[in-house]
Amino acid sequence: MASELAPAKINLTLHVTGRRSDGYHLLDSLVVFTTIGDRLTARKLQGLSLSITGPESAGLGAGADNLVLRAARLIGASDLALTLEKCLPLASGIGGGSSDAAACLRLVARLSGLALPAPRAVLGLGADVPVCLTPQTCRMQGIGEAVTPVPELPPVWLVLVNPRVEVPTPQVFRALAQRENAPMPAVLPKWREAGDLFEFLAAQRNDLQEPACQIAPQITQVLQALAQTKGCALSRMSGSGATCFGLYASQLEAERAAASLKAAAPGWWVVATGLAAAQ
Repeated sequence: MASELAPAKINLTLHVTGRRSDGYHLLDSLVVFTTIGDRLTARKLQGLSLSITGPESAGLGAGADNLVLRAARLIGASDLALTLEKCLPLASGIGGGSSDAAACLRLVARLSGLALPAPRAVLGLGADVPVCLTPQTCRMQGIGEAVTPVPELPPVWLVLVNPRVEVPTPQVFRALAQRENAPMPAVLPKWREAGDLFEFLAAQRNDLQEPACQIAPQITQVLQALAQTKGCALSRMSGSGATCFGLYASQLEAERAAASLKAAAPGWWVVATGLAAAQ
């Protein structure tokens, strides 16, 4: 039996810089991956199958249209029994399904000796799948297919919070007032200390945060709650929501913040996490 982590994908920044004639939006995003995520395991068994377990598995079907099975078919997998342990909330702006699909591609490639598909070849699975193929800190541009590694970040910790509300991505993009926004600087700085990174991020944006907050005011409540925790340098929404993150300079601060938020809002999904090492 072999397994592969499907880490949560966090958009530290998400600038919407335009829209193509086919309707796809152009993005510029600083993306990181965390030490927590879903886990996919595989064992040899006749046929191709998927079973789903885990605390966040409710409502996720294991039918032929599941992203994991679609990824398995794309890479030519056969005779594998796949099990997905679902630990990340569904449709939450942290790349859960896309990361699961990318983990499947990595796992099948490792077991079969096949090469990973090129980022453009997996766009049909979803715009976030290319960036999840190699889960490391990177700059994601275009419609998601242009992925450029960036220097390793200084040690920082995150608290992820989801208020258990669904915010459909198409609805968020429709509510976006301005689609032609400035990108990040052409050359990203080197962040030697956490404070350097926090200062840079404070000057950047998630252009989807405001429309998402209009659709789901609970996101604003989460952002405010995170900002009020001790040591929080920045609170921001990831992706199209509804998961938000707080950034901290120390693991202890992050863990204490997570504990206080869990106590104050037991209905929220809250977890403290570090950044994943590059694979």
